[in-house]
Amino acid sequence: MTNIAVVGVTESVGREILTFLEEDGFKAKEIYAVENKTPLGTQVSYGEDADLDVYNLEDFDFSKVDVAIFATTAAISKKYVSRALDKKVKVVDCSGAFFANQDVPLIIAGVNDEKISESNKGLVSVPASATTQILLPLCAAHKAFKIKRIVTSTYTSTSYYGHEAMDELFTQTRKIYANDTLANDENVFHKQIAFNVIPQVGDFIGDETQSEWEINAEIKKVLGSDIKVHANCAFVPSFVGIAQYINVEFAEDVDVDEVKKMMEKTAGVSVFDKNVNGGYFCMTDVQGENDVYVSRLRQDISVENGISFWSVADNLRVGVAKNAYLVMKKFLNKK
Repeated sequence: MTNIAVVGVTESVGREILTFLEEDGFKAKEIYAVENKTPLGTQVSYGEDADLDVYNLEDFDFSKVDVAIFATTAAISKKYVSRALDKKVKVVDCSGAFFANQDVPLIIAGVNDEKISESNKGLVSVPASATTQILLPLCAAHKAFKIKRIVTSTYTSTSYYGHEAMDELFTQTRKIYANDTLANDENVFHKQIAFNVIPQVGDFIGDETQSEWEINAEIKKVLGSDIKVHANCAFVPSFVGIAQYINVEFAEDVDVDEVKKMMEKTAGVSVFDKNVNGGYFCMTDVQGENDVYVSRLRQDISVENGISFWSVADNLRVGVAKNAYLVMKKFLNKK
């Protein structure tokens, strides 16, 4: 029996990880739900028939578990991951807190699984959802043709900032229809998010925002630092999901139809590409789904060896929770 701690179970990603565990047959007695500063008596649902008591992170004894998934903020991971590692627990971190550590591999299941063995501390990290959504469909094409450059325009839902941001979108939308003022309802975003597009995802780091920097740095860590990356990220008035237009330049001659066949054979990727009205996936089509969905595959004739495509996914399930869950299983050598 493998005992698993999921840290951060009151937020969306943590709950989705619990869903993947339950759907794959892990018993409730194997799962420890953990949260930072949770009131005594708090419970979370586990499937339709079970509830889990939520343990307080400050007092939790990590010696009870074999592996821990941290679906927390970077600050919490930095403070508590070491406690798990001290108990010889394997850790999958979703926060990005250890991105700069050379001995902490950044893993996308199915893309660079072999890097898990390079974890000297028993700690691996998973990238932001946008990075997983870009690289999973491209993993086979990269091996065949070698990616030189990636340019992406990423349209991010409010769930990036959690429930408070999603509530702000809902409240603003309701008030606009009621012809009410938004004066006290612009707390998460620096602009009105309802019926708007905001060209800032995360705080600014120089000329880039946090999300743009993450995509750039994470792609280079997963595939290699010689790849050139340019990311543009914006918030759109949606509750769940990420949509992306992605342009890719390869080192070798590439045919978009061949890349399409590779994507169709890639686990976790679904291709639906019809040049007719509605012959593509949108964000609302994939909420609650487990794959990265690809449409609008085209040859990019503006560069010598280029393609472009449209990608959408549920950022909570696919981008982080599913990847963290699959990485955990590979970390434990479970199929």
